[in-house]
Amino acid sequence: MSGAPIDVLGQVPLFAELDAGELARIASVFKERRFSEGETVIQQGSGAAAFFVIDSGEATVFVDGHEQRVLKSGDYFGEMALIDAGTRTATVTASSELVCSGVTFWDFRPLVEENGVIGWKLLESMIKIYRSERADAKAP
Repeated sequence: MSGAPIDVLGQVPLFAELDAGELARIASVFKERRFSEGETVIQQGSGAAAFFVIDSGEATVFVDGHEQRVLKSGDYFGEMALIDAGTRTATVTASSELVCSGVTFWDFRPLVEENGVIGWKLLESMIKIYRSERADAKAP
């Protein structure tokens, strides 16, 4: 399988401003990745380089060794890795056979560099996310 489900990508806050054609373009650079039960998909503290959408199976998110939540089909993780290669804030481990659609920073960046409209819309989404998080942090 190549590509990612466009309807799922449309639910990712980072991609909220993109239209169907732009989402299809983004989806086209995703590749299928499979992980065995118990396999670490991403490790907290490591360099970030990929974003994943879960096609099937489940994964567990751990922060500082403590379970935070379980991710299922349609869930996603690592979207900020598409913008910078900062360190991972959580560990994600396959809790069953896991099939994901994934894209690396290195495959995503050229697409954005070649399409200023997509890049601008990503910036708009990032600002909305940032403002929302600031408002949440100020709430009592």
